[in-house]
Amino acid sequence: MHLTIRPSRDEDLAAITAIYAHHVLNGTGTFETDAPTRVDMSHRRADVLAKGLPYLVAESEAGEVLGFAYCNWFKPRPAYRYSAEDSIYIADAARGMGVGAHLLKALIGAAQAAGVRKLIAVIGDSANAGSVGVHRKLGFVEVGVIKDCGWKFGQWRDVVLMDKVLGEGSSTSPE
Repeated sequence: MHLTIRPSRDEDLAAITAIYAHHVLNGTGTFETDAPTRVDMSHRRADVLAKGLPYLVAESEAGEVLGFAYCNWFKPRPAYRYSAEDSIYIADAARGMGVGAHLLKALIGAAQAAGVRKLIAVIGDSANAGSVGVHRKLGFVEVGVIKDCGWKFGQWRDVVLMDKVLGEGSSTSPE
């Protein structure tokens, strides 16, 4: 399958919103329980882009958005300004086709170019083998599990924490 990974555009918002809604309503990769509207997703994307951080999509040869990925500051306090959390969501029909790996690889490069020194994955549900696997494949290491911290679909869910050092990491001052 030929994929193009590119910066997201306003016209991608309908697909981005639909992909995310599917995950909210059917999956445990996000602990959100009500699907956000297109306007909500537009505001979220604008927030990421205003911070100079990447928001990417994977597009098929036919021009269909098959997934999206972005990163945002891990926490809002200034000391965290070199650590970002990644998010990746794939269209249900494109799962298992390598789209996530292509998006995450591109996101890693774009995050590093934006000055991120540590990329953090906060993966909803320890049973989310696809997300854990793609992160591990691209060099993330598991740094912890927060047991039973989310309640979704009538069950307690864990969160898996993974991270990856980008560029010089903590070996040099970023300033």
